[in-house]
Amino acid sequence: MQVPRLHPETIEEVKQRADIVDVISGRVVLRKRGKEFVGLCPFHDEKSPSFTVSPGKQMYYCFGCGAGGNAFKFLMELEKRPFSEVVLELAKNYQVPVKTVEPEHRQELQRQISLREQLYEISALTANFYEHALRQTQGEEPLAYLKSERQLSEETIQQFQLGYAPQGWEALYSYLVEQKNYPAQLVEQAGLIVPRKNGGSGYYDRFRNRIMIPIRDTQGRVIGFGGRALGDEQPKYLNSPETELFDKGKTLFALDTAKTAISKADRAVVVEGYFDAIALQAAGISNAVASLGTALSLNQVRQLLRYTDSKQIILNFDADKAGTQAAERAIGEIEKLAYQGEVQLRVLNIPDGKDADEYLKTYSPEQYRELLENAPLWLDWQLQQMLVNQDLKKADIYQQITKNFISLLTNITNDNQLILYIAKCAEILSKEDSKRTPILRENLLNQVVSDWGKRLSQDESLTIPPLIRKKLKRHTQYKKQRAISENKSSKSSLSAAVARSLLEEAEAQLLQIYLHCPEYRQDVREAIEARDVQFSLSHHRFLWHQIVNAEILHKMSLQVAPSELILKLQDSFIEYPNQLNQISHLFHLNEFSERNVYRAPLVIRSALACIEQIISMKRRRIALNMWEKAKAASSGEEAIEYHQLFCAEQEWLKELERLRQVNFYDLTSVPWG
Repeated sequence: MQVPRLHPETIEEVKQRADIVDVISGRVVLRKRGKEFVGLCPFHDEKSPSFTVSPGKQMYYCFGCGAGGNAFKFLMELEKRPFSEVVLELAKNYQVPVKTVEPEHRQELQRQISLREQLYEISALTANFYEHALRQTQGEEPLAYLKSERQLSEETIQQFQLGYAPQGWEALYSYLVEQKNYPAQLVEQAGLIVPRKNGGSGYYDRFRNRIMIPIRDTQGRVIGFGGRALGDEQPKYLNSPETELFDKGKTLFALDTAKTAISKADRAVVVEGYFDAIALQAAGISNAVASLGTALSLNQVRQLLRYTDSKQIILNFDADKAGTQAAERAIGEIEKLAYQGEVQLRVLNIPDGKDADEYLKTYSPEQYRELLENAPLWLDWQLQQMLVNQDLKKADIYQQITKNFISLLTNITNDNQLILYIAKCAEILSKEDSKRTPILRENLLNQVVSDWGKRLSQDESLTIPPLIRKKLKRHTQYKKQRAISENKSSKSSLSAAVARSLLEEAEAQLLQIYLHCPEYRQDVREAIEARDVQFSLSHHRFLWHQIVNAEILHKMSLQVAPSELILKLQDSFIEYPNQLNQISHLFHLNEFSERNVYRAPLVIRSALACIEQIISMKRRRIALNMWEKAKAASSGEEAIEYHQLFCAEQEWLKELERLRQVNFYDLTSVPWG
């Protein structure tokens, strides 16, 4: 609203009367420490309190983010409200008369101030109206429903001021507009009546024949309503619309009565429905709130975190499909905070698909508390959800589950947590075969490292887990060594170390394409046989031998899925851990090998040429040595023969070098990346 200039006397008097501890403690949990109070800063995310409030100075200051000021600035920054509105609210709370600089504006200001006050007044009066209607003859059925079916005591019904909206179309309208003389437009602004459509004049009640549940802000003021239909009317639950007072995405039902209990228990329980929260609080589990049927928003989570030092939140949504989806949506909203450890999030699914209200009708509050204590962390819950109705014995499902696991693992930024969940995922994928667990653990870690490499190529500012950073650093060093090796390979002679490095890379490329590209397996086989090429390195030779044996033993076609072939190979390598450590990286694609898959024909050609090139270099070196010996021994014919062999190998090396390179024609004829 437009607020005229407030008189300095009003501002000064508000400043003198408003106690900063009182103002801030309504929004931040403060604990006394010496002469001051401390709490978690509401202006930035922190794990240990650095927010200090000084009663003597009437100032606050955060040593973490540097935020500081008086009570006015606190409310302005926290609630994003202008100075004049903050002063007006504090003036009302501390009963300070309001003056303006220009006396003629005072009446207009009072009118504007009164808008929100009138809405609060109308909402409170409406709650009383519904509560009264529940006690009349027309409310016998809904009252019986609350007491018998919902099993709520008279004390609980009164505590939450439950009521009943009569069946008539204009019952509330008549009461507020005709009897209490509130303007219809103002009642409409409160979200309680709706203009008639299709050219009709007048209004009708938004809520009819519904049990009414008042929704309050953290100060206990009624700001909206939730209505549950008694008959078959849809929707089953109807909330107030967005109004000047009510914002569904920023409101948690029953937080006004739960905030003290949340602080004391140091955790919050979030349920889906009004009656779940009511039933829990009635059973003595007073730290329960409801999310008003929407996904738990970041704003709602931050409200809860003000009241708990441990930042523990337990989601107890229904265990049916809709409840599971609601939990997943809630996690999606806050998973960044959860991955970073800023929220200790747990998920409770009650057995047999019951909600909290149903459960407490059969079981005791102590049994529910036990469920809360054993509620799995959200990551464990997500792993469980991924495995629901999934058969890991099927190769395609096994591959998809593995992919889902890797996606979840790649989001974990804490080293200890990452190591723990890699081990859990490996144990699940091993299907109770303990011998396979270490292999799978290493494979999962390699794939997570690969995925992080892709992420960093797109955004170098990402926060990387230290474990992953070390792995990527080694990988970068390998890339540099490979670049050096490739540069040296263009020279006439190569050192033994560089030759081995090139040979290892070329053989690895052939094997990786064979493992991951069924459509090119026949090409690899034919090329190896036609060129009479053998795998020179023992661990590559051993892998090729295992591939051939697996295909024969399990009667696999060349088109068998990569996941199935790799799974059989992993099983066969259980007894050979040393060889496995040397070749396990070939079972996964990283950002470099994935690119090779797209241009497999070129890679096959280049790799074979590289292998032949190294073999040819050895033959050329032998020919050169024999030529020099023949010349020294004055053996003319032998010298000529060895010289010809040397020249032939020299020409063949030039051709092989050409085959290793990629030209424009190659790029246009074969897909690249």
